[in-house]
Amino acid sequence: MSINVLEEVKAVLSDALQLGPRAQALSRDSQLLGAIPEFDSMAVVSVWNLLQERLEITLPEDELAGDQWASVGSLVDFVAARLDA
Repeated sequence: MSINVLEEVKAVLSDALQLGPRAQALSRDSQLLGAIPEFDSMAVVSVWNLLQERLEITLPEDELAGDQWASVGSLVDFVAARLDA
């Protein structure tokens, strides 16, 4: 079964941030940190945990802060790399 990482990340962001219909407008180019008011440090932790649960992957805690949170695309690439590992 192939996972659509972009759609999974969008679903996690939608659930964790309670974005409702705004989640449908998210694309790879959508900025995260500083662009979505609900996306604060606590939301990062929620998204991190939800990604691990839903995708059954382990994300290293030392990578919790970083460039992967800049945009939807950077987060998708980060998660996809962990899925392929």
